[in-house]
Formats: sequence, C-alpha cells, structure tokens
Amino acid sequence: MSTYEEKIGILSQMIAFAQSDHSIKESEYDFIFNVAQTLGVTKKAFDELLGDAPEPVMPKKLGERIVQFHRLLLLMNIDQKQQLSELKKLHEMGFKLGLSPAAIEEVLSEMHKYPNFAIPPKKLIEIFRNHYN
Repeated sequence: MSTYEEKIGILSQMIAFAQSDHSIKESEYDFIFNVAQTLGVTKKAFDELLGDAPEPVMPKKLGERIVQFHRLLLLMNIDQKQQLSELKKLHEMGFKLGLSPAAIEEVLSEMHKYPNFAIPPKKLIEIFRNHYN
C-alpha cells in the first residue's frame, strides 16, 4: 500500500459495502477496524470515516486490487449469510476495481467449497492468475 489516501479509500470502500444493508454489524465493524489497524490508520481517523467517508481511491496495482476484493469477500461472509444485494454490490465493486467478471464469478462460485465461505488466498490468486494469463 503506497499512500495514505489509498488506505483511506480501501477503508471507505469497505465501510460503504458494510453499510449497503443500512447498518454496520459489530462483527463487520471489528473486521474493518482490524484492517484499519493493519494499514496503520488510527481509531480516530477510522471513526471519522464512519460519519463521512471520502470517495474511495482505487489501488493502482492489480495485486492490491485483488487483495481488496478478497477483503470485501471476507467482509460479506463475516455473518455467514449472503444476501442478493450484497452479491450484486460485490460484483459492482469488483468491476470498479477493474477485475475480470469471469474471475469474480469463479471466486463467488468457488467460495462455497470452503468453511465459512473463506476462500484461501492461494486459491483466489490462482483463479485470478488463470483469468489474466
């Protein structure tokens, strides 16, 4: 991750995704806050994003965009329930990240083979690698 703006953008995108059902569950908040801590964003800055999140700044590198898609996938499955609206929103966000629609479809299909729908990073990378080669 290269810039603070990208870090804030990543968190903003995750917050927007979590709010797509009009509220952020405690488990979603905890997950996103853990990502914020990993990125080096303070609690104060993170909590400010909950009130007025800026427009996301997309990561420039493909690998970073795939990691962001994986974070969103994990966030969607944190409650182990997938709503159609969440799946549509995840598709939309994947497209905005510039990811292959076929790869997105394969990931969403493949995740059902794993406990808690948590597709392993190696498998995720393999799927995207196959679609980009």
